[in-house]
Amino acid sequence: MRHIFIGDVHGMDKALEELLEQVAPTTEDQIIFVGDLVDKGPNSAGVVRRARELSQTQNVVLVLGNHEDTHARYRKHLVNLPKTAEEMAKNKPHLPIITAELTDADVAFLDTAILFHRVPEHNILVVHGGISGSMRTFPETVEQVNTLSGRQRKRFKTILRTRFIDADSGHMKSLGDEAPTDPYWAEVYDGRFGHVVFGHEAFDDGVQTFPHATGIDTGAVYGNGLTAMIVESDGSRSYITVPTTKEAEPMIRG
Repeated sequence: MRHIFIGDVHGMDKALEELLEQVAPTTEDQIIFVGDLVDKGPNSAGVVRRARELSQTQNVVLVLGNHEDTHARYRKHLVNLPKTAEEMAKNKPHLPIITAELTDADVAFLDTAILFHRVPEHNILVVHGGISGSMRTFPETVEQVNTLSGRQRKRFKTILRTRFIDADSGHMKSLGDEAPTDPYWAEVYDGRFGHVVFGHEAFDDGVQTFPHATGIDTGAVYGNGLTAMIVESDGSRSYITVPTTKEAEPMIRG
């Protein structure tokens, strides 16, 4: 059984199709998207649809990205807090556009996204963003997250957005608030929860390997290619990157 980890697609539907052709997954493989299927690129709905169709015949895991999380909150607010949804749409005009392009089946597929995924046979933990230095425990199963209090769950969901962490406390620093002395989380992560495979941070010069983590977002939407990391049953790794062209990017941060 191969485990196939796919970096942030961000609406790059043609690149995803080419990558899948080269990887050639079988029904014995597991395909793990590390999050951020949507936003920034030309065809977010098309990427969601392709991943959903793939899940009908293949073993597909969708790890929640911060962009999927934002879309989920927007859809929830459309029903429960329409004024809040309206304010979100003013700041992020792509939200209603992409939402209108998604079918009910697409939304149902997005709602299957999980906060993290474990591959125990290879001691791999998949999260979208990163692990803060202040995190002392990590749930063994996704179901355990549902037992957390509202405050605990909110704190745990920083795994969707963590990049830099406070040099002293280890807490996540918000995008743009990091100081020159604050490290990138993966530089100091000690492997306490396993080897982390992650996306979120677009690395211009390809896959980034750290002592206890591997970043596979190679900036597909910025013209740097879309990457899959393939872990064979014996634990050996290989990478496939398909070229992409830089897309005109909406004003979407993160």
